[in-house]
Amino acid sequence: MTTLSSTHTDPDTLADTYDEQGYVLVKGLLSPEEAAEHRARSHELIAALDRGDDPTWDAASEIAMGRATSLQHLHDAQFYDAAFTRLLTDPRFTDVAAAVLRTPNVQLHHTKMFIKPPENGSPFPPHQDHPFFPHTHHRVAAAIFHFDDAPDVKGCVRIAPGSHRAGPREHDPQGSHHLPDFPLEELVPMEAEAGDVLFFTYLTVHSSGVNLSDEARTTWLVQFRDPADPPLTDQHTHSLGQGLMLAGTDPTGRAGRA
Repeated sequence: MTTLSSTHTDPDTLADTYDEQGYVLVKGLLSPEEAAEHRARSHELIAALDRGDDPTWDAASEIAMGRATSLQHLHDAQFYDAAFTRLLTDPRFTDVAAAVLRTPNVQLHHTKMFIKPPENGSPFPPHQDHPFFPHTHHRVAAAIFHFDDAPDVKGCVRIAPGSHRAGPREHDPQGSHHLPDFPLEELVPMEAEAGDVLFFTYLTVHSSGVNLSDEARTTWLVQFRDPADPPLTDQHTHSLGQGLMLAGTDPTGRAGRA
């Protein structure tokens, strides 16, 4: 597993690691105190909005071996709490995002908050993010902010290093786009501590396990892109704030328009 410090790593090293492995786990991007504050705000938001919907994929049941699992989520947290808006434009985040994209221009695609409940938090089967919002040049990435510790027992993200180099893969669309035949032994647990942020390209195969621990796992997913990379479809254009510039400028003037 490749890990780098957010304060002692130059942009070229971040970019080279990301290009080679398809991901980079940046340690300590947020302080433990900041992570704890965002964790508390995340749980408060979920409780206050009380949407009651469960985004667990039907395809997750095989990983869970048929057991019932659950998941809590929230799209667009930055539209409910300014703390998340500030985090989107925090230079500690945007500097890494710009480095891995190899451009000073970083544009928001969408955000999702996930809380995996204790003991039965839902897994995600192996997949790429590409089928959900394909782009022309594949300059689209994700950042997963960890607001509490994420050991393997809590269903941490698993990454297949180098899997992005094969390009887009054919996914089974049943039960949400997934890769039922992907070799599970190629997926490496990305165990993380509160404050760590995992960056990966939308072509990197990844998954996560069931949260079997007695504590929730709390993360915030930020999908971002190079604004010069046009989307191939109008999929996933419903997210609030899509097209917002997080760093730099949009040279195309396209903003959120597909």
